[in-house]
Amino acid sequence: MPTYAIGDVQGCFTPLQQLLEKIQFNPQQDTLWLTGDLVNRGPHSLEVLRFVKNLGERQRIILGNHDLHLLAVAHGAHAGWPEDTFHAILSAPDREELIHWLQQQPLFFHDDTLNFAMVHAGLAPSWTFETAKELAQEVESVIRNPKTAKSFFENMYGDEPAAWSPTLVGWDRLRCITNYLTRARFCHADGRLELKSKGKQCSEDQLIPWFRLPNRANVNANIIFGHWAALGGVTETPHVFALDTGCIWGYCLTAMRLDDGLRFSVTCENIS
Repeated sequence: MPTYAIGDVQGCFTPLQQLLEKIQFNPQQDTLWLTGDLVNRGPHSLEVLRFVKNLGERQRIILGNHDLHLLAVAHGAHAGWPEDTFHAILSAPDREELIHWLQQQPLFFHDDTLNFAMVHAGLAPSWTFETAKELAQEVESVIRNPKTAKSFFENMYGDEPAAWSPTLVGWDRLRCITNYLTRARFCHADGRLELKSKGKQCSEDQLIPWFRLPNRANVNANIIFGHWAALGGVTETPHVFALDTGCIWGYCLTAMRLDDGLRFSVTCENIS
C-alpha cells in the first residue's frame, strides 16, 4: 500500500491520469498526496477537482496559491485574472459542493509515521512542523468559516509583511502565514520573503532559496513541496524534495513514492 506524492497538476487532467497509470495507482489501497495548485492554467481544472475529491480518504492535498485564488473568485472577493482557466468549475452544477470541499483542505500536512511533511511553497526558517501546523490552522479556521472567508480572501493578496513575527496580528498575520506556505521561493538571509523572483537562480546574490536558509528548523526532517517549477524537481538539499516539474509549461508531471524515494514522470508536451 504505497504512498505517492505528485507535484502541481494545475488542471492537467490527461497527464495526471497517464502518471497514475504508469505507477499503477490503486485507489482501493494506495494513497495519493498532492502538493497543491490542483487548478488553473491547464485546460481541465474541473475534471481534476472532481477526480481528486472522489478519491476520498485515499488522498491528502494541501492548498496552493492557485487554489486559494479560485476560492477568492468563487466568494466574490476577487474579479479574477484574464488568464484564469477554472471558469468551468464556477459554472458547474456541482460548483458549491466542489468549492466547499476545497475550502476544507489544509495548508500544511505532516505524517509522523511516514516522517514526511508537505507544503505547497515553503516555511519560515523558525517554524518547526508543530508551529507550521498551528499557524496553518489559524488561517484554515478563517477560510472555513462562512462569516470570515470572504473577508480573508479580500485581504489575502499582497506581499507585506515580508517577514514572519509572532507579534503580527490581524490580516497582516494571516497574509504573512499564507505567503510563506503558498508563495515562498527566495528569502533574504534573515528569512524575509522576496516574492518577485521565480527562476532557478536569482540575480540578487543575497537571496537564498527558503530551504537553504541558515538555522532553518527541521533540517533533518523530510519536506515535500511544489510551486517552484524552475527548480526542475532538484533542490540539492538533503531531506527537501521539490515535485513541481513544470507540467503546465510542457515539461513533465512527477510522482515520488514516499516508501523508497523513487520518482516517476510522464511528459506533458500535449496537455489538451
